[in-house]
Formats: sequence, C-alpha cells, structure tokens
Amino acid sequence: MSSLASFIFLSSLATGTTITLASYHWLLAWIGLEINTLAIIPLMTKTPHPRAIEAATKYFLTQAAASALILFSTMINSWAFGEWDITLTSPSMTIPVSIALSMKLGLAPLHFWMPEVLQGIPLTTGLILSTWQKIAPMVLLMQVSKTCDLTLMIFLGLTSIFLGGWGGINQTQLRKIMAFSSIGHLGWMIIILKFSPQLTLFNFILYIIMTSAMFITLIFLNSTKMSQLSSSWTKTPSLTSSSMLILLSLGGLPPLTGFAPKLLISLELTKQNVSILAGIILVASLLALYFYIRLTYVLTLTLSPNSPSSTTAWYFMPKLPMISITSMLALFLLPLSSTIIAFL
Repeated sequence: MSSLASFIFLSSLATGTTITLASYHWLLAWIGLEINTLAIIPLMTKTPHPRAIEAATKYFLTQAAASALILFSTMINSWAFGEWDITLTSPSMTIPVSIALSMKLGLAPLHFWMPEVLQGIPLTTGLILSTWQKIAPMVLLMQVSKTCDLTLMIFLGLTSIFLGGWGGINQTQLRKIMAFSSIGHLGWMIIILKFSPQLTLFNFILYIIMTSAMFITLIFLNSTKMSQLSSSWTKTPSLTSSSMLILLSLGGLPPLTGFAPKLLISLELTKQNVSILAGIILVASLLALYFYIRLTYVLTLTLSPNSPSSTTAWYFMPKLPMISITSMLALFLLPLSSTIIAFL
C-alpha cells in the first residue's frame, strides 16, 4: 500500500472518530462510526491473504449489523420523543443502542468476531483495532450511561471478564490472546459504567496505553506466536524485560499501572454496597492473570537454542522513543492515578 493511500485511510479514521466525539446528534455520531468502519477495512486487507480478507468481511458484517441497530433504535427514539440528542435517549431505546455499541466494542457475548478478526490482520492494524477503533463506541456508551440498564451492564461486564479470561487460557497465538485480554479489560470498564463513568474513562485511557505498549513490542519483536517469544531474550534483553512487566501490568499486579483501575473499581463497587460483585470480578480476573503469567514465563524463563553471541537489536532500534515512552507509561502511572482522575 502506498504512503498516500495509508495517509488517506488513517486521516479518515481520525476524521470519523472526531465526528463522533464532537457530535450531539445521533445521525452525525452514526456517520462517524461508519467512516471509521470503512476506513480500517483497506488497512486490514493491505496484505492480500485469504485470512485478511476473511477477517475484513467478518468485521464489516458485524459492524454493519451494529450500525443498523443503532440507526433504527435512534430513529424510533426521535420519532417517539422528537429528539436526536444523544444525552436525551429514552431508557427503553438505550438498551438496543447499548447492545449495538457492545457489539462494536467486542464485549461478550457479542465478542465472537473479535479474536478471529484480530488473528487475521497484521499487528499494526491490530493495534488500531484494539485501541483507536474503540474510542468512538466507548464515548457514546459513556454519554448514554445515565439511562443505561444496570442489569444489562453488569451482565455484559461479568460475561466479558469471565470469557476474556477463559478464552485466552488455551491460546498460543498472541493476537488472539490480546483479543481476549481486550474483552476482559472492556468488561471491567462496562461493569463500573453506571456507577462511575469517570472511572470507566480512566480505565479506558490506561487500557489504551498498556495495549499500545504491548502491541508495539510485538511489532518490533515480529512475534505472532508464543513459541517466537522464547528467542527474544538473546536478541533484545531490555525489551524482553520491559514486555514482561507490561504483561504483568495488563494482569493488574501492583505496583504497576494496571493495578490502579482494578483497585479503584473494587473500592467504588464496595462503596455502592455491591462488594459481592467486586469479589466475583476480582476472582474472575485470576483467569486472565494466568495466561499473562504464562506469557511472562515463555518470555523470561525459556531460551531457544541461539548462540549467546547473537546481535543485540535493542541498540539499533529505529522506534526507540515510541517504545520507551509507552512502556514507561504502561508501568509507572500508579502513583499518578489520583491526579489523572482529578483532571478527568
């Protein structure tokens, strides 16, 4: 793909997300979501491979179905109430809109497209799909959070946390593991959405930082399978060490960045007198922690039969600033959590 075509598609992605974020009208928000969907499909198929075309087709069909549900629900809402304003959506119409946005995000039980699509596309496009593409639907969910159905949100959140952990346990493909990781993290965001949208936004920002750091590391290591990670230590020891810590941060271990949202969400649920729910999701997150620790084991405690004199690629990295900045943010933001929430 030429640089001009890449620029057009990436700028279209930015335009679609900006339109959705800046709109208060459901029709404009829907247009932004459609521009987003259509812009990423050529990026998915830039490598002409049957798996990539299959992934793009699955993505297009699921996103088109979700967009149609959003459009029909908001049209009925405007017909009944005479309002296209996003924040004035009726509670009865918020339920189908929430389901459609959950399908766009890849929340369980509407998650079936996410691992398959992520597995069939390049790592760079997977980075965009796991981070940038989730901004617009998540912001729309936050805007309608006041009229969301609490039972639906808790059901989607619990199902996502359980399936995100359970689905990733038996995987050896790194892109599928990152897909199930994304589903689990989105479950934490959705379960607290009705109680505290501010915490959802905080969790979402940290999720984007940590996922970006992990994907950038995998792009540099050129690894798509767990077996390929075992040879990374002899090539890039520093990057391997930081990626191990990023995985533990994604798992939510203290004192790393990923511990902050889990701690604050558990405290908020306890304050809202649903401490049983906090206990359930903390126990369920141990499933995801298992496959994160499994990945760190492969990274640091297994060595492939390489000669110890193999060249160290860390010192010749062209993308060193990007990797170092995202890695630092993904590891050391825990002390700044209260400051970030104050700004939000």
